[in-house]
Amino acid sequence: MKRPDLRERLRPALRWETGLIVAFLTIVVLGTEVSNKFLTQGNLFYLCISIGELAIMTLPLTLIILTGEIDLSVASTLGLSSAMLGYLVLHGWSLGWAFVVVIVLGVAAGLFNGVLVTRFGLPSLAVTIGTLTLYRGLAVVILGPNIVSTFPQRYTSIGVNPFGNTFLSWSVVFFLILAVIFGVALHLTPFGRSLFVIGQNTEAAIYAGIRVKRIKLLLFVVSGIVCAFAGILYTFRLSTAVQDNGLGLELNVVAIVLLGGVSIFGGKGSIVGVVLAVAVYAALQNALFLTNFPQRAFGIVTGCLLLLSVLVPNAGSFVRRARAAMRRREARSRPAVEVS
Repeated sequence: MKRPDLRERLRPALRWETGLIVAFLTIVVLGTEVSNKFLTQGNLFYLCISIGELAIMTLPLTLIILTGEIDLSVASTLGLSSAMLGYLVLHGWSLGWAFVVVIVLGVAAGLFNGVLVTRFGLPSLAVTIGTLTLYRGLAVVILGPNIVSTFPQRYTSIGVNPFGNTFLSWSVVFFLILAVIFGVALHLTPFGRSLFVIGQNTEAAIYAGIRVKRIKLLLFVVSGIVCAFAGILYTFRLSTAVQDNGLGLELNVVAIVLLGGVSIFGGKGSIVGVVLAVAVYAALQNALFLTNFPQRAFGIVTGCLLLLSVLVPNAGSFVRRARAAMRRREARSRPAVEVS
């Protein structure tokens, strides 16, 4: 029996998820060096509060990117849902019916994106850049300059009170529950396997009988529903609905997903990696906050993470292509061997 070589034995240790674990532990060590408050229960709860809604939005986006598409309207859907919730409460609706309307609005937002991408054949990047602005504009029209903060305390307490006696926020608990559901669906079902096939080779998926358009449409609808739910949680955490809730969060969501090892080209990634990326991103943000790092400048960190998440996984293929090109140039430069 052939013994595995060194590369095969080290392959599990070189997985992207292992790198994320190492990065997380490094940030934790550095965070404790920076401040003795880093591992306190109060600070960990603040960390969870700051990342909860972002983390929730990463889950449907992970599935969409796996199929080779993208949804840049996730934060605008959150903002639109928050604005609609505020509008309905302002006009005397009960919260129960308001929740239903907001979720239906999320379905409509996701369906609109999905129809344009799957039925009209438009690129998802262009479509969701457009709906990013469209949904944000609708939020302005719906709520206008109004600031709604008349939500019942039993709901707003969800955003400011921990889950039980833990340091976890309610939004993070919801994220972990959804992560298990998404993880099982992605990694343990034929539906999940079809997403990888679609992302790796769409034409092969079609020839294999996979309903590519229907699946992509479903994923955009799921994204709308989950982002609408995140919008409700975001509103309750701030105890306020305003037209610009969630403004600018879309790049943070994309950065986390790509940091989790999901290929921007589709066909590669895992929910475990995204969950670890959420932990890394939240810990890094919190550690920088404790060093009095300007929060407005955190966009620099997000941009660097985006670039690293794209460059590092593809570094090997870049090197292989460069070597292949070099060999071709060398072969062309060699003199032809004359045959006598």
